[in-house]
Amino acid sequence: MESEIRVRFAPSPTGYLHVGSLRTALYNYLYARKVKGKFILRIEDTDQTRYVEDAVENLIKTLHEVGLKYDEGPDIGGNYGPYFQSQRTKIYKKYADELIEKDAAYFCFCTPEDLDNMREEQIAKGEDTRYDGRCRKLLKEDIQKKLAENKPYVIRAKIPDEGEVVFFDIVREKVSIMWETVDDQILIKSDGFPTYHLANVVDDHLMKITHVIRGEEWLSSVPKHLFLYNTFGWKPPKMCHLPLLLNPDKSKLSKRQGDVAVEDFLKKGYLPETLLNFVVLLGWHSKSDEELYSLEELEKEFSLKRINKSGSVFDIEKLNWMNGHYLRELESGYIAIKARPFFIEAGFDISDNEKYLKIIEVARNRISTLAEITEVATPFYVAIKYSEEDRQIIDDENSQRLFSFWLENMQSLDVITEDNINRLLKQSTDELGIKGKDLYFPLRLALFGSVHGPELPTIMDILGKEKTLERFEKLIN
Repeated sequence: MESEIRVRFAPSPTGYLHVGSLRTALYNYLYARKVKGKFILRIEDTDQTRYVEDAVENLIKTLHEVGLKYDEGPDIGGNYGPYFQSQRTKIYKKYADELIEKDAAYFCFCTPEDLDNMREEQIAKGEDTRYDGRCRKLLKEDIQKKLAENKPYVIRAKIPDEGEVVFFDIVREKVSIMWETVDDQILIKSDGFPTYHLANVVDDHLMKITHVIRGEEWLSSVPKHLFLYNTFGWKPPKMCHLPLLLNPDKSKLSKRQGDVAVEDFLKKGYLPETLLNFVVLLGWHSKSDEELYSLEELEKEFSLKRINKSGSVFDIEKLNWMNGHYLRELESGYIAIKARPFFIEAGFDISDNEKYLKIIEVARNRISTLAEITEVATPFYVAIKYSEEDRQIIDDENSQRLFSFWLENMQSLDVITEDNINRLLKQSTDELGIKGKDLYFPLRLALFGSVHGPELPTIMDILGKEKTLERFEKLIN
């Protein structure tokens, strides 16, 4: 019987969740759900110099917000914990000692100054800048003496210096890398913490990870990891390296080029449904080349075999189009919940729930992000400010006749209905001889602050009879 498929998302707590990391998490999650396997969250926090306060809490909160539920992790536990690497240092120390015993790793006592000088010499000679293996040649007595003197050290992997390593990647297929291009990787740093390379191999083995799905930037590290798997006599997981995310100019999408944190997109009013749908298409396509998917649909549709080799462009216009689609198509009550923080931040009183829901229904058809919703909502909550250009329309003789006509004729309406308002619009044309934009522009400007906007019956229904009459009255000279 085939063993259970187990995948992991293993971010470092160095800041907010990047959209590239969201894609990695999503692909791992979708593959686990597709094959009824397990999706694990592991925090790779061994680089204490880059640790950011609250980053783990933010990361977990963001995964919850977008709806990616993991089966094991730091906050929910599991059979293979702890799920913080910083709590597993004794485990790594044991395996590092084993590598030393097997002569697959060695103590390196080079100081930062030694390494800087070595790099400068290599640059001057036009050589590759990587560790030259000088501590590989230390005699046992020299090593013992330096350890007895408490000299700071790191532990490095004793990588083969000839031949090549060949492996299969689900996306790249056959990959071969010459050993001479691979560095003697540091496995244990001078602070006693492991590097990514040792910790991730040990943890993936102990946590029974079957598939490693991660970014393309880790492809060149696979030989270092396979070296460790082979030395320990462990079966390596299957590898799957995802294509790069690119800016429209085809440069790599990086944190330095603006807001690429998932949290920033949520704050700007992009829906979780949009982000997942958009991000999944950055490197994957379905059999039908369909573009719009719910998470449940993706769980059935996803396949590692349909991941592209080439980089994917992060197209903000497509993201906006997709978000507009979800704003219009998802249940109105759900959009109302998601929009609340934007209304509260704008200082609008949304205690009249019936009015609020009507505004949501109107606004969601006119926006691309929830951050734009208050612009549509403002005329319903705040007194309208008119420009000089607006005043010319308002002060026009026909506009003034219209406002007086509506003020007089609306008094007798018991309720505002579409039929009632359409009847008055017809009367305006029949009795005043005003039609087309000469009819609609002044009325919409008076009530909504713009000549373009929702239908007049809708505007009046949201404002209510009293507020509608008050706005007409204020504009009559």
